[in-house]
Amino acid sequence: MMAMPITILVVDDDESHLQFVQDALRNENVQVYTAPNGQLGLALFLEKRPYGVLLDLALPDIGGMQLLPQMLAADPGAEIILMTGNYSTESAVDAIRNGASDYLDKPLDLPRFHQRIRRLVADSERRQHARWLEQELIETFTLEGIVGRSPLMLELFDRIRRVGPHFQTALITGPTGTGKELVAQALHRLSRNSSKPLVVCNCSAIAETLVESELFGYVRGAFTGATADKIGLFEAANGGTVFLDEIGELSLSAQAKLLRVLQQREVQRIGSPAVKTIDVRVVAATHRKLRTLVQEKLFREDLFHRLSMIEITLPSLSDRKEDLVLLERHFLQNFNAKLNRNLRGLTVRAQQVLARHHWPGNVRELENVIGHACIFSRSETIDVHDLPEYLRVPVKAETQSEGMLSLEELQRVHARRVLARVEGNKLQAAKILGISRNTLYGLLSDGES
Repeated sequence: MMAMPITILVVDDDESHLQFVQDALRNENVQVYTAPNGQLGLALFLEKRPYGVLLDLALPDIGGMQLLPQMLAADPGAEIILMTGNYSTESAVDAIRNGASDYLDKPLDLPRFHQRIRRLVADSERRQHARWLEQELIETFTLEGIVGRSPLMLELFDRIRRVGPHFQTALITGPTGTGKELVAQALHRLSRNSSKPLVVCNCSAIAETLVESELFGYVRGAFTGATADKIGLFEAANGGTVFLDEIGELSLSAQAKLLRVLQQREVQRIGSPAVKTIDVRVVAATHRKLRTLVQEKLFREDLFHRLSMIEITLPSLSDRKEDLVLLERHFLQNFNAKLNRNLRGLTVRAQQVLARHHWPGNVRELENVIGHACIFSRSETIDVHDLPEYLRVPVKAETQSEGMLSLEELQRVHARRVLARVEGNKLQAAKILGISRNTLYGLLSDGES
């Protein structure tokens, strides 16, 4: 692949030196911009977003050491090289400590200068190649919109490919935010009926009194307010797939009616004597432990066995952290397209912050974090200060007792921390965590019981 030329900004009040640098770089793979003072240099930096900056330490208006943090605040990924005719070890150390990439003597030693610029060009080419490889990896390690290259995800992809063409019922389990609906969509698209509709039902969002009418429909006059016939979700999905999300929230009576549909492959609208045969695939999903609910008599055992003939379990993001960088790039591309931005990536320190996080909200939480950063980033590179506050503020070291908590208990601890940071706003806390308010309420109430 052909590497794009890198842009370099030279800020120096010595006109002859500006010309010298331009002449020296004429045959390199660079595009040069120049500025005779600090103010114009900063304005040009903000406009052109150069890959590298050659910045004179002594300028007539703003010193190079004062410009350095302003430029790095605007673009943490910029390579800034300071130049001075009065070299000292102390000032060089200060410059590097404050974020400069290098520190060169004036007049510039031409062979050394060419070597340094070629190293800068090579670094840029490696980064361009790395981004190209990341794109190739995303395309290679994506199945129907699901991204991952960890052993857990490759095993999941293989299972979805084998199950997709043949399943009649399937159960998807896993923590909130792991991508259960994406798996349901993948199963549908890989099925032999992919041209038919996929109808989604969020069981936790339907009032118990409305479950039967939503799933099976009704005829006009069946009850007060039934002014016209209504088709149910199963009829709407005839020939295709019904996705029953959060099936663990269904009441026992609704479970009994669902079991009959799965066994008989028939539906009957409320108020109608007619029975209609349907041909649908059913995918159910839950973040709850259905086996525990069965033992507690809160979920029908016969329905569980009917659904779990094929069970697909999704791993937590904390169990596949090797996928983090790939997912970050994937979401960055998505938000670049949605927001019409051209963000290049994340700084190493931002990636380190994300790598340290436990991700109780899983992939959905990561997506929300990257979306937040894309909206608030003022440069072309996402840095730590672009991340949500709860990630930026260092969390105190865990106490010994916290270190012995289970994953569920740690999730509750983290949920309370986020809730405290947003001053008790549960809607905002749920959005930050990438979970529903009902799930947040469940986390908080479980801890109080």
